[in-house]
Amino acid sequence: MTAPMDAPRTRVVVAGGGTAGWIAAAAIVRQLGPLVNVTVVESDEIGTVGVGESTIPTARSFHAFLGIDEAAFLRATQATFKLGIAFENWRKIGDSYFHPFGSVGRSVAIADFQHFWLAARERGFGGAYGDYSLEQQAAGAGLFGHDEHHSLAYAYHLDATAYARFLRTLAEPWGVRRVEGRIEQVQRDGEGGDIVALVLASGEQIAGDLFIDCTGFRALLSEATLETGFEDWSEWLTTDRALAVQTEAVGPPVPYTRAIAHAAGWRWQIPLQTRTGNGLVYSSRHMSDDEAHVTLIGSLNSRPLFEPRPLRFRSGMRRQAWNRNCIALGLAAGFIEPLESTSIHLIMNAVIRLIQLFPFRGDDHVALASRFNTQSRHEWEHVRDFIILHYHVTERTDSPFWRDCASMPIPDSLAERLSLFAATAGAWQGQDDLFRIDSWVSVMLGQGIVPRAHHRIASMIKGSDLETSFADLSRGISRTVRTLPRHCDFLAQYCPADG
Repeated sequence: MTAPMDAPRTRVVVAGGGTAGWIAAAAIVRQLGPLVNVTVVESDEIGTVGVGESTIPTARSFHAFLGIDEAAFLRATQATFKLGIAFENWRKIGDSYFHPFGSVGRSVAIADFQHFWLAARERGFGGAYGDYSLEQQAAGAGLFGHDEHHSLAYAYHLDATAYARFLRTLAEPWGVRRVEGRIEQVQRDGEGGDIVALVLASGEQIAGDLFIDCTGFRALLSEATLETGFEDWSEWLTTDRALAVQTEAVGPPVPYTRAIAHAAGWRWQIPLQTRTGNGLVYSSRHMSDDEAHVTLIGSLNSRPLFEPRPLRFRSGMRRQAWNRNCIALGLAAGFIEPLESTSIHLIMNAVIRLIQLFPFRGDDHVALASRFNTQSRHEWEHVRDFIILHYHVTERTDSPFWRDCASMPIPDSLAERLSLFAATAGAWQGQDDLFRIDSWVSVMLGQGIVPRAHHRIASMIKGSDLETSFADLSRGISRTVRTLPRHCDFLAQYCPADG
């Protein structure tokens, strides 16, 4: 039975700030304002990880959900636009491919575009798969624009620390209360075991009905207090450390992320308006910390702004994202290494799911938590499989790391996808899946899978008609690309960084 409007407000306590905490607080108060009291407990003494500087297009929908002004957000976070990810040296050293956002080519109800493209290749035309992605062609030319004439699929590169500050400037006027303080103790109900209050170092107690754990890898509420348990995925995702550093900007920012594989992992390059984010992800079993530091510093093309910051992690997830009256969010919920920029998405989607399944007083929390956890697990496992794909399907044999990745057993769910695509070029997207068919196809082709067959519907189209159709697609993309401004010019006109 849903509580009436005059019922006591549900007291929501967000433990920890940072990106996760302020995303949660802003969204909950924006959507459920009259029904809740939201408090963020945040300590200036405790730093945030803040390495997530890249998003996927779902961030735009989340911002629309909150009514965020895009240009204001972009200025405040020094953001640039992102049309996809360029993967270098993943299939083999010297090879590269692009994972674009948006649709590739044109599909029909019976068969997706890759089937027609494979048929065209059999007949001696068709070019590269990425030739039929508007986003890939624009990214390669360093172009970007969005207005009534352009409808690119895009995401953002952003300063994660500035993003948390920006969300706070929105959330507090909307009604969120921030309490400065370090959490010393988590109090539980002696009978039921639910969390009832946070005790701060000052002695102040912050009581609540629902607690959101945004305390990072410590998972102070969900793990240290409730002992929820952690499901370790390091048997498949063996990278467990990273170094992150910012460098001076050199040249205009490109509208895509670079993911460059090395002997024991990969490194990122993420352009913002006033600097560049760089990082090295690696497996400590295959590369020492000193080797990683030398590798990262040697790869930089401009002056670092500080000493690289180390980060240790395990890929995996809490066994229950929602346990009792506590929801783990962000790093407290788990971590899937940052290869496809999914961390911020997983936070945003979990918050939307929480709002949809919100536990008002009198509701059946057990049923709500069960549904939340089922959806969360499906989503996380889907993302996990997509990341494993990049490592497992490779022709690299130049180092123990890559040989281990290629020979490791993989989850049955991923094996099924790879088997279907290799045999028939078939791919699918489930109801709760994040990555679309176009994404799976782009990466599977890019990593070197060549399907043995494809849907024969394309054989029903005369060769000349199929060739004309492909030529029309290519010309349409070229016409649109020619109308786009340079990415740097669009940024300067639309959203120059504050300060």
